[in-house]
Amino acid sequence: MHYVITCRDHADTTETRKTHLEAHLAHVREALARDDTLCLAGPIRDENAGIVGSLLIVKADSAEAARLWLEQDPYHAAGIWQDIRIEPFKPAAGHWIGGANW
Repeated sequence: MHYVITCRDHADTTETRKTHLEAHLAHVREALARDDTLCLAGPIRDENAGIVGSLLIVKADSAEAARLWLEQDPYHAAGIWQDIRIEPFKPAAGHWIGGANW
């Protein structure tokens, strides 16, 4: 099953993000090399291009497994995210899934 994970940052986390960026990117590279759990990830930006959160789509057996996977991210350990939502997601259409899936 797929899960969409939406993480909203605490206020004033720009410097904390910068401090932990290399460890975060290393974690992402390792995840991509290890298996197909991480389907899509990237920062959520405000209208001024400032980062205000993260969006991920992952494959996991359960929401709890998706959360455990997310908790391995250095950004999680750094306390950047104040709100984390994990919801089941069914990819149905788009270029990244090869068209339509219904």
